[in-house]
Amino acid sequence: MQAICREIELQQHYLAGQEINTIYFGGGTPSLLSQTELQQIFEKLHQYFAVAPDAEITLEANPDDLSVARLKELAASPVNRLSIGLQSFHDAHLQRMNRAHCAAESTAAVKNAQDAGFTNITTDLIYGIPAPSHAIWQNDLQQLFSLQMQHVSCYALTIEEKTAFGHWTKKGTFKPSEDEFVAQQFEMLVEQMQAHGFTQYEISNFCRPGYESKHNSNYWKGVHYVGLGPSAHSFNGVSRQYNIANNAKYLAALAQNQLAFDKEELSLTDQANEYLLTSLRTIWGCDLKKMQQEFGVDLLSIQAGYFEDLLRQEYIIVANHVLYLTDKGKLLADQITLDLFLEPQES
Repeated sequence: MQAICREIELQQHYLAGQEINTIYFGGGTPSLLSQTELQQIFEKLHQYFAVAPDAEITLEANPDDLSVARLKELAASPVNRLSIGLQSFHDAHLQRMNRAHCAAESTAAVKNAQDAGFTNITTDLIYGIPAPSHAIWQNDLQQLFSLQMQHVSCYALTIEEKTAFGHWTKKGTFKPSEDEFVAQQFEMLVEQMQAHGFTQYEISNFCRPGYESKHNSNYWKGVHYVGLGPSAHSFNGVSRQYNIANNAKYLAALAQNQLAFDKEELSLTDQANEYLLTSLRTIWGCDLKKMQQEFGVDLLSIQAGYFEDLLRQEYIIVANHVLYLTDKGKLLADQITLDLFLEPQES
């Protein structure tokens, strides 16, 4: 806590006096912070940054951390948005993912948060978990809609090499779902979200009207941000900083009034690719005029043949100089973006 508060002081000029309109307490488990500790951070932030009066302030929480008493404390704090990590309403899937909570705790956490006065709650669900049919996923969606949530993020189960799932897959004790099974669940997700009045404003994010995540939207729109704490990332348009991921080394550096981070300077090509990567995932699309004016890239000309192919297969739409992925194209978003990436310029 002392180190983070000191880092706030040392990072006060990173955003060059820009007003802060979102604050996000991300995982690990920030819901373990006491009311006093949260207040310390808010006091420091207000002391060294210009925080907007209506700033969106989100805190990530595990369902098992959200007791009624804890929710009352959070409701009395500046936190005005909760991100509750549900993952699934199916106990066997939660156990397989090594989650500490059960499905009943998930439901109770959301209802108790609503009773405590939170009117902006987001949760996350994971699809593509191996199962005999789509019945569990369908039930997850119905459980979600019954809770009258404002926002939901949904991600396909990803098998990373150095995780438990990666280890099980290598040993042959876990078999990931086939791509077709995962794609079918994504299509069901999109269809059901639309039917229940949610807008898919980013490939993995859905909201009721007016409840887009301002914080995540800022990432996708290229807004500058400062990250505080071990492993946190910062971005100012022309470079990225990555705070050291080692807690002990992070503490030692701050004790010496030093910031411990790696820095990556972004070339115009890097900046163009970042904009392409983030914007193409969103409802706002990739502004081709911006690509040309800010990064000197005429994507329509460079990729004329590929664009014709994508248009013919109905993977993209180009309207008013903005490039959008269709619902069909969203299934191949990563591959399409990779194919559109610009090659680094030789120095």
